[in-house]
Amino acid sequence: MEDVLEVYARPYDPRFPVVCMDESSIQLIGEVQEPIPAAPSQPVLVDDEYVRKGVANIFVEVEPLGGKRKVKITERRTQIDWAHFIQEMLEERYADVDKVVLVMDNLNTHNTASLYLAFSPDKARRLANRLEIHHTPKHGSWLNVAEIELSALKRQCLSVRIDCIEKMRKKVAAWNDDRNCRQTTVDWQFKTDDARIKLKRLYPKL
Repeated sequence: MEDVLEVYARPYDPRFPVVCMDESSIQLIGEVQEPIPAAPSQPVLVDDEYVRKGVANIFVEVEPLGGKRKVKITERRTQIDWAHFIQEMLEERYADVDKVVLVMDNLNTHNTASLYLAFSPDKARRLANRLEIHHTPKHGSWLNVAEIELSALKRQCLSVRIDCIEKMRKKVAAWNDDRNCRQTTVDWQFKTDDARIKLKRLYPKL
């Protein structure tokens, strides 16, 4: 926990940007009955019954101090999918930086071994060398800024039923562009000193 909090306390450095990533699955849901459109003094009426259309995966990357984020919708959540998301991060969105300081949870796909499954050893090592990885502790996902961004995405963009992955991608892309245009940053206030007081019970008694 303190390791992640110290990363968040670093001053902004464009050569070593702090980037948080997270992922989550989401159901694709279709309507059995078409919703009745809204009318004066009457909201949209949606039938309780629905039909499942499968599951999609959401990758979220957010740079708290840079006000940038990237959301990608994939059909699966494998090691290969994660590796390609990281490759795109390093070679497209952060191609000019020295290293990406990456904060993420301990999901078994979230490690450099996944890069070696997806790419040649030379390329995997090259990508891995441009990462400074910091894992959040077990049961400490609240420390990941990307989880907060993912929650905002689900509330603001994915709270309605979407039955097709392409529709979801278009909707999410529009949300992503709007957030980036606003340059919405994250002002993380919880510091190590706060943790030692408020979470005193987690520390060993000496």
